Formats: sequence, C-alpha cells, structure tokens
Amino acid sequence: MAVGSSNDFDLIVLGAGTGGYTAAFRGAQLGLRVALVDEDKLGGTCLHRGCIPTKAMLESAAFNERIRHAADYGLNLPAGDVGVDFPQIAKRRDQIVTRMWKGVTSLVKKNDVTWIAGRGRLDGPQKVVVKLNGEDGTPGAGGEVNLRGTDVILATGSRVKSLPGIEPDGKRIFTSDDVLKSTTMPASVIVIGAGAVGVEFASMYKDLGAEVTLLEYLPAIVPLEDREVSKELERTFNRRGLKVITNARFDADSVKSDDEGVSITVGPEGKDRSEIRAEMLLVAAGRATNVENVGLETTSAEVERGIVKVDGHMRTREPHLYAIGDVVGGLMLAHTAGHEGMTAVHTIVGDPDVHAMDYAKQPRATYCRPEIASIGLTEQECEARGLPIRTSKVPFQAIAKALIGGEYEGFAKVIANTDTGDTLGIHLIGPHATDLIAEGSLALTLEAAPWEIGVATHPHPTLSEIMGEAAMAIDGRSINW
Repeated sequence: MAVGSSNDFDLIVLGAGTGGYTAAFRGAQLGLRVALVDEDKLGGTCLHRGCIPTKAMLESAAFNERIRHAADYGLNLPAGDVGVDFPQIAKRRDQIVTRMWKGVTSLVKKNDVTWIAGRGRLDGPQKVVVKLNGEDGTPGAGGEVNLRGTDVILATGSRVKSLPGIEPDGKRIFTSDDVLKSTTMPASVIVIGAGAVGVEFASMYKDLGAEVTLLEYLPAIVPLEDREVSKELERTFNRRGLKVITNARFDADSVKSDDEGVSITVGPEGKDRSEIRAEMLLVAAGRATNVENVGLETTSAEVERGIVKVDGHMRTREPHLYAIGDVVGGLMLAHTAGHEGMTAVHTIVGDPDVHAMDYAKQPRATYCRPEIASIGLTEQECEARGLPIRTSKVPFQAIAKALIGGEYEGFAKVIANTDTGDTLGIHLIGPHATDLIAEGSLALTLEAAPWEIGVATHPHPTLSEIMGEAAMAIDGRSINW
C-alpha cells in the first residue's frame, strides 16, 4: 500500500464490497481523488462469501439435475447416476471467485483509486484512522495511518448471524460462510430459514442428491415475495421431494449434534413435534450489520437497531458522511448497494440529475430452482395500500423456448394500477427469471405501462416472450395464452 505524499482525499470509501468499490470507481470517474479502505479482500462478501461462490455451486447443482434427464433429449449416458465430485465443485467455485477478484483488483489501478489494505475507523465525520495490514496480510501489523476526506462513504456491509442458542461449529452446524469453505457433500441437510439464502442452499443440496428439510417460521417460504410465487415454489419443492415445514416451531435446546450428525425436534405451530436427523444443519437466519467498532459514535449519524439512518441520497445526519449497502438495511442486495454507491457519489459531486433511491424499482433475484425474480410491489403490498389493481399471469408452459429447454414450471405475473394504468409490479418464477427481470427493471425505470412493455417486440423463440405475453394479458390481449 502506497498512500502517497498526501493523505488528503476528496472521497474516502470505508468498505470494499460491491457498494464500496462501485462508489470508489464512480467517484474517480467523476474526477475525485479517492481512497478505498478495507482489511479484507477487494470484493467483500458478495464476491468471496456470497453471490458469486453460491451461484457457482448452484450452477453445478442445476447442471447435475439436467444431466439426469439426458435421455429425454436423446442422449444416452452410461447407466447409473452421475457422480457428484464435490471437491471439484468447490475447486471450480474458488477458481471463479479468484478470477473475478483479479479482474476487480485491476480496476482499482484502471480508475486511479488508492487502495489501502487495513481496518478503517471513523474519527469524526471526515477523518479515518486505518490500522494497516502487514505485508503478509496480518491485520494491524503494518502500522497506522490517518486519512482525511472531504466526504466519507461508510460501506462496511454485514456478516452472517445464527439464532439464539444455536452455535455454528462448521462441522455439523453451518452458516452460509461455512458452506462456502466446505469441500464435502452431506447426504442429508436441515435448513433453518426459507428466505433467499435458505431456499438457494436447499435447492442446491437437493439437486446434488441430498435429502433436504426446509424449516420456515413464517406461514410461507420466501415470505417477502408475492404470495402466488411463494405457493408455486413450495409446490415445486414438494414435487422435487424436498420437505418443507412452514410455521415451524422448535426450541434451540432441542438441537443436538454428535459424531453422526445433528437432530432437531420440530413441528408446525400448534401440532405435535418430532425429531428430524441429518448430517448437517444450515442456519440461514439473515445477517447482522457491521456498525460496531467503525467509529460511528464519533459522528452525529443516527443508528437505530443496527441500521444507519440515511435519506434518499444516502446522506446521514452528519454532513459529509454517507452510508450505503447492508448497513442501511432494506433489501441488502449487492446490486442495490452498487446503485446506492452511485447515488451517493453523484450527490457528492452535485449532479443535478441524480434521483433519490426508489427501492420499489430495485430488482430482487433468488437463484433456487426454479429461479425467482421480482420488481415493484407484490399483490399483498398493493392490497395493504388500498391500490386498485388488476393482474395477469402467463405460465412458462405457453412459451416454446421453455418447452425446448425442458424447464417450464412457473409463470410471469404483472400487476397494474386500474386507475392510472401504471405498472406496479412484475413477478417471475421459472427458468432464467433472474435474467429476465432486467426488462422489468428498465420498464419501471422508464415508467413504462404494461401495454408499452407488450408492444415491444420480443424475439421468438426466447424466454423473453413471457414478459410481453404477461404484459399484454393485463388487457386480455395475450397472443399465446
């Protein structure tokens, strides 16, 4: 690390995950002198312990499932099941992470950003004290440096958390971090929590051949999604032989682990509980923000229940101090953090065209099988707001490319305001839903009504046709359904 002759910067970004490095690169592109500080590897949780490694493993799992149906495509493979080489899955995962890390590291130099490897801490709103990593990477072994910035962006992210009374050990009781360091494949898995992380790992392990039980405290899995999407995913999981227990109730002291596995006594609310055993228990119970020991108490920024309070332009109550990413709560998605970072930087430079964050226009993506993606309001959110709505729903089985690909479960759903004609929400469950939602993101950004989405030509045969069909179906004009 070479800070240079001056430790004064126009912008200091504390935290180098997706939000942090996006803010740093955009700041440099806009002419600011930028320092990017993190004691961990560039790329943060998303690149090293989240988005990228999990999706690499999910890709291997989905490929394994597809090979099982090779005969349906006229391909004769040797008799017997395809063998799962979990160490090779882990090796490929790590190779992808390393390649992406090298790529984003090269962008630091390209954008002329000063990279400072060390643990930074606010000392007032415009000063950051960094305990530098040693040459071998040892935290704090490289001495200390004081940085001053005209503006500072806090982007320190989050960490996995468990449930009270359940202590992950990385042997029988795992967090997502532990899974992404593992090179062994369990024969059976219990997953606690059916949000995005929980259903992704449950789906992955099932496709790799494990017996999976998925536990969710709330009445529906993926509870933040549209209710029809939640129901469809549960039906699909059940068809795949994945056991789902919603309204699940258990006591933490019922969780026992030994040399042979782990057990938990659980049951639906109000019903008898029984013991379930598996080789591994995965706790997917959300994340805790990294707001401790970063010096926020030396500023007037407001922190409420672990969340840094900001306005729509990511400004805290402390002038010149901004916060982005998981520390501000909300969706806790990497692409949203990146957008927040750009919003903050454009606000800093005084861009008159910068818009406040609108989280209803942020796409959500879940990479289980079938995939889930959504943007805008769910039907239940529209009902809670008293909005007059009409909905349309077109199944993937009406789309030729879905049948060609052999994956045609699920649907696209569009929600429109009856009075104004505005698009309120787009919800997908099915093949490549996480890719298809990009059109929905553009549509909501440009405030396109469903008829405007529908009149855009969608090439045939492609999965994208489902977006056009669902949009036209709002007015009863779907061609193929």
